[in-house]
Amino acid sequence: MILLIVLSILMVLALTTVIVLARKLAFTDTSLPLTAEWIDDLSIERYRPMMHLLDGGDAQFLRSQPGFTPGLATKLRIERCQVFRGYLRCLRTDFQRVCAALKLLMLHSREDRPDLAGVLVHQQLMFECGMILVGFRLFLYRWGLCRVDVTDLVKIFDVMRLELRRLVPATAAMGA
Repeated sequence: MILLIVLSILMVLALTTVIVLARKLAFTDTSLPLTAEWIDDLSIERYRPMMHLLDGGDAQFLRSQPGFTPGLATKLRIERCQVFRGYLRCLRTDFQRVCAALKLLMLHSREDRPDLAGVLVHQQLMFECGMILVGFRLFLYRWGLCRVDVTDLVKIFDVMRLELRRLVPATAAMGA
């Protein structure tokens, strides 16, 4: 009986996750300024500080200073987590915009692109799974239990950004 209850709960959680991911994959914003300049502004350079925000160097320096208390380290971790979450929101928004722009391009394309559609869905799924993992690791980091690495998320974003850049020539502009 307990096994049946546990399996039911797991099925509900799995179904909820699939529904949430499907809704996120269906995101489309038709008010995107689809230009080469707009795409170039979506550089991964804005996420470089994020990649080093939680590396622990500052906490190590703080520990070596007179007057250090464990409370200071905790406060630093909490503040860094808040800043990191802000970066994550921006990364998710930029990724969703790139995906929406790719969907818009596919919609208005003269030829079908099932290869691009497959890559898009795969990358969106990988990105969302990565976001879930980073969110969990960030929760653990807040308590000093693990490290957080967003390199894979930034790489997924960059792959999609470069694909979009390749599809939009430098002279093209599409005010969708």
